[in-house]
Amino acid sequence: MPSFFIARPAVRASRLRRGFTLIELMVVLVIIGVLAALIVPNVLERTDDARVVAARTDVNNLMQALKLYRLDNQRYPAAEQGLTALVTKPSSGPIPPNWKRYLDKLPNDPWGRPYQYLSPGLHGEVDVLSFGADGQPGGEGRDADVGSWQ
Repeated sequence: MPSFFIARPAVRASRLRRGFTLIELMVVLVIIGVLAALIVPNVLERTDDARVVAARTDVNNLMQALKLYRLDNQRYPAAEQGLTALVTKPSSGPIPPNWKRYLDKLPNDPWGRPYQYLSPGLHGEVDVLSFGADGQPGGEGRDADVGSWQ
């Protein structure tokens, strides 16, 4: 068998094992950078929207628990009892006669702060609200309050 037949597969294998050129790698990195620049702002904006939706859901759940509390005890928890009256039986203020555990635990808002409870409320008999992303009353956009009256 001639020796040139043996050398040819080695030459083909070395051509197949050749890596990417620097230009090919740079083109791929530029494409990834352009895609990231287009997608990341949309994803970050969606995160804020998801937090607002989660806060609205939590507020609705807290209001449902408060309504059950009122059905059982003929009144909402007093302001000083707050939302903790849904988790532990109040020991001060008006003691509820038919108290039950209405929630396993009190959630924090999606920004990590406790929900606010107003009794009497500004918009209803009671209000439950989150101060939004900035943690301050009022605000606009993602900093706007999320309340039970909305």
